[in-house]
Amino acid sequence: MKAVQQDMTSGSPMKIILSFTLPIFIGNVFQQFYNMADAVIVGKFVGTGALAAVGSTGTIMFLIYGFVVGMTAGFTVLTAQKFGAGDMEAMRKTVAGAALLSLIIGIILTAAFMIFMEPWLVLMNTPEDIFKDAYSYIMIISAGILAQMLYNLLASILRALGNSKVPLYFLILSAGLNIVLDLVLIIVFRMGTAGAAVATVISQGVSGLLCLVYIVKAVPVLRMNRADWHPSGMLLKTQLRIGIPMALQYSITAIGTMMVQSALNILGSTLVAAFTAASKIEQVVTQAYVALGTTMATYGAQNMGAGDVSRIRKGFKSCTILGVIYSIAAMALVMTVGKYMTYLFVSEDVALIMDSVDIYLKCVGIFFIPLAVVNIYRNGIQGLGYGILPMMAGVAELVGRGVVAVIAAGQRSYTGVCLASPAAWILAGALLIGMYYYIVKIDLKKIFRGKSPES
Repeated sequence: MKAVQQDMTSGSPMKIILSFTLPIFIGNVFQQFYNMADAVIVGKFVGTGALAAVGSTGTIMFLIYGFVVGMTAGFTVLTAQKFGAGDMEAMRKTVAGAALLSLIIGIILTAAFMIFMEPWLVLMNTPEDIFKDAYSYIMIISAGILAQMLYNLLASILRALGNSKVPLYFLILSAGLNIVLDLVLIIVFRMGTAGAAVATVISQGVSGLLCLVYIVKAVPVLRMNRADWHPSGMLLKTQLRIGIPMALQYSITAIGTMMVQSALNILGSTLVAAFTAASKIEQVVTQAYVALGTTMATYGAQNMGAGDVSRIRKGFKSCTILGVIYSIAAMALVMTVGKYMTYLFVSEDVALIMDSVDIYLKCVGIFFIPLAVVNIYRNGIQGLGYGILPMMAGVAELVGRGVVAVIAAGQRSYTGVCLASPAAWILAGALLIGMYYYIVKIDLKKIFRGKSPES
C-alpha cells in the first residue's frame, strides 16, 4: 500500500478541507459503531435493562475516549506543524515524544479508572437494577485504554501528515470485527454486557495494530532511528502544554455530561434507555462536526508551520460554510424521521420510549449550528498551538450544561435534561468566536515576530 501524505499549505482551502473531512467523517461513524453495535445487540438480544446499563456508562466512556483523543491529538499538533514547515527530522522527534508520553499516561489512566470505578458509578446515581451490568461493562472498557491509545495516537500521526484515508480503512475493518465479536460473545457465549465490552476492546486493539503495521511498511518519512527516540525535555514540555489542556477540555465536557447523566438516572431506567437510544442517533449525525474539527486542527497546524495567516483565515471561513450547510440538512433529518431509528436499538418497548427519543432529537437538532462552531473553532485554535484558551471554552460548556442539568434534576424534567447540551454549545460557541478574532487579528502577529502562542 502506497503512503499518501497531503500538504495542506497550498491549493483551494474549501476543496482540501472537504476531501480531508469526508474520510474522517466516515471513519468517525464507524468508530461510533463500536459502542453502537454494543447498544444495538445488547438491546435486542439481552434486553432494555442491559441497554440502559450500557447507556448509563456512556458519559464515562466519553470521558475515557475524549481524554485519549484530545491528548493524542494535542501531542501531534507539533507533528503537523513540523511537517508543514518541511522539517522531517524534528517531525520524527515529535512522534517519539508523543509515543512515550502516551504510554506513560495510558498506564496511569488505566489504573486510576479501574480503582475508582465502583464509587464513581454510585456517585452518578446508577440505578440499582442495572448497576452490576454497568460495572462489568465499563471495567473491561477501562482495562482496554491502551488499545484505544494505540489506535488514536497512530491515527493522529497519520492525519498530521495529511493522511485521513488509511485510518478510515482500518476502522471499517475493525468495526466489522466488533459486530461479529458482539454477536458471538453475546448470543453464542451469553456474556451479556461484558461480552460487548470485550468485543470493543479487541476491535480497537486490532485497528491500532493495523495502523502500526502500515506505518512501518509504507510510511518512509516515519521510519525512526535511535536518535529520534531521544526527544528533548523542551519538546516533551511543549507537547504536554498542548496535549494536556486538550485532554482536560474533553474531561471538563465529560464532567458536564456526567451531571446530565446523574440528573437523568433519577428519572428511572426507561428514560435512561430512551436517552441512550437518542444519543446514539445524535452521535452518528454529529460525527461530521468532529470530522470538520479534526480537519481544522491539521489544516491550522500545517499552515501555522508554514506561517500563512491569510490561508488560516480562509480555511476557517470555508470550514464554517460547510458546517452551516450540513447543520441545516442534519437538523431537518433528526427532527422529522430521526425517532424511527429507535428500532435499531430495541426490539421491545419501542412505543414506550419513542416519544422520549423524539423530544431529545428536537431539543438538540435546532442547535446544530452552535455545535458546528464549537468543533470547528475549538479544534482549529488548538491546531494553531493554543491549549489553554480552547480549554476555557470547555469550562463554559461545563457551566452551561451543569446549570441546566441541576435545574432539570430539581424539577425532575426530562426535557430540561435534553436542553443541557444545547446550552453548553451556545456558551462555548460564543466564547470561541471571540477567541478566534482575538487570535487572528492580534496574537498571530506576535507569533510570527518570534513569540509562541499564549506568550
